[in-house]
Amino acid sequence: MRCLFIMDQKDYDESWKRFTRPSVRGIIIINGYVAMVYSCKFDYYKFPGGGIENDETHPDTLKRELYEEIGAVVCEDSITEYGSALRLQKSLYVPETVFEQENFYYLCNADFSCGQQHLDAYEADEGFRLEFVTPEHAIEVNRTHCHSGYDEHMIERESKILESLVKDGLI
Repeated sequence: MRCLFIMDQKDYDESWKRFTRPSVRGIIIINGYVAMVYSCKFDYYKFPGGGIENDETHPDTLKRELYEEIGAVVCEDSITEYGSALRLQKSLYVPETVFEQENFYYLCNADFSCGQQHLDAYEADEGFRLEFVTPEHAIEVNRTHCHSGYDEHMIERESKILESLVKDGLI
């Protein structure tokens, strides 16, 4: 999969151990609108998706995560690679550790008729909800609203992916 960009905070020592947490994220575009997860608590938009568990394949992670976060059933034959974004920074939780996360983005279609989320505790606490928004709206919210110090690097990553989709003429 092509690397779209690298976000390296360079706030760590190369000799530190690495904690890797790859993730898979879904891009669903319908009539110029993008299916995004909105956090009511921290006022940001992100693509639905999350971490790969055990030996899951990317399509299996995508299907599980979109079902959990937005209540959508992914049409497996529609899954298409878009690109990845690599994030490197000092771990916020473990001393002398580099947090390394490659996020794999896939274009896909989904059935929203189920409509019921199955959120983890932190997702429910953040008030995750599905919204179909223009990329311009999501970028504006992500870049101009206060997120109370919440994971600004992740929020910027999602804005950069939206810009890439627009640049590539997909939205």
